[in-house]
Amino acid sequence: MSNWLEEGWRHVWLPYAQMQTAPLPLPVARTEGSAIHLEDGRVLIDGIASWWTACHGYNHPHIAQAVSAQLARVPHVMFGGLAHEPAYRLSTRLAALLPEPLNRVFFTDSGSVAVEVAIKIAVQSRLNRGERGRTKILAFTGGYHGDTFGTMAICDPEEGMHAMFTGLLPEHPVIPLPRDEASTAAFDAFLEANAHTLAGIIIEPLVQGAGGMVLHPPQVLRHLRRAADAYGLTLIFDEIFTGFGRTGTMFAFEQAGVAPDIITLSKALTGGTLPLAATIATDALFEAFLSASPSTALMHGPTYMANALGCAAANASLDLFEREPRLAQVAAISAQMARELAPCRALPGVVDVRVLGAIGVVELAEIANPAALRMALVAQGVWIRPFRNILYLTPAFTISPDELSHLCAAIFRVLS
Repeated sequence: MSNWLEEGWRHVWLPYAQMQTAPLPLPVARTEGSAIHLEDGRVLIDGIASWWTACHGYNHPHIAQAVSAQLARVPHVMFGGLAHEPAYRLSTRLAALLPEPLNRVFFTDSGSVAVEVAIKIAVQSRLNRGERGRTKILAFTGGYHGDTFGTMAICDPEEGMHAMFTGLLPEHPVIPLPRDEASTAAFDAFLEANAHTLAGIIIEPLVQGAGGMVLHPPQVLRHLRRAADAYGLTLIFDEIFTGFGRTGTMFAFEQAGVAPDIITLSKALTGGTLPLAATIATDALFEAFLSASPSTALMHGPTYMANALGCAAANASLDLFEREPRLAQVAAISAQMARELAPCRALPGVVDVRVLGAIGVVELAEIANPAALRMALVAQGVWIRPFRNILYLTPAFTISPDELSHLCAAIFRVLS
């Protein structure tokens, strides 16, 4: 065992892990493309792009050069009262990628905080206009939006990770998605009875990621847009997972032909290099915060807000989306995964195989020992992290066909 791992193990606190029984993590020496090189010489093909972030693969030279150049100029300055070119250029570019009303970009440093800001905008915009009592956000079963107290309150309280905090968290309604006739009728009835208490609706467009990679069709988003318009609600699309090509379009909502009032972005925003997130709102919402009174301002400001290094990485990542055929690569990945994961349907214990863009899922009846399954996959030379009852692939868009075949074959062999 490496000295740094042995010594640090006595002090580090791992995410989503019971430290009493958690196995030692694998020490990484370096990364390259879709490969993770371990200190012991083994090389793993990364099937999940470090929680869906490294969309261009690891160590892309264009992003590395941009961050290095920015480090030599301005690594960070406070965003209150000072400005730097990478953040202002990035906000302009993000607004240009989105439908016209989505023009105002608020930078944060994590997806959870981006959602917190979205909630705050939805509620405070009403308070600033003199509306009282509409402070709830409607969320959906199977949804996940973060681990902070504000975002835990709009995650699924039964299926999620945060049930123990019931009673401490703010209470928001969480109901089934309007997927079919019965759930749509229930959704419509809920709004009819409760819209007067709601500030907004939040959803992960097309796929509920941490809820089990559960898919829903674009018409769900269209129905939510109509409902939000009918009742005057702020519609929030949480595209922290789905944004930047993961579902096959630059943003998932494009497949529904409707737009949100607020969108949250993170994960692949910097190509998996530095922490950065953004909450982007319409001009109309922004204008609700404008007045002569300081009390109507959006009182939020993370210390590392609009970090210059992160913004430089994000601008470089957008360069790559413009210069290189990322969406075509996603389409090829999607077709290959659909073809090569299909044999898993015949395996005992497999209940579903589904693919959307560069997301491939093998759903099992149960996973009794996720850690043992993960290590069996490591023995096949791949890094895949099962959770709940699924094995999933969210590879870099630059992964080679041979590497992707190795990932799909490893899943089949291990499940066999």
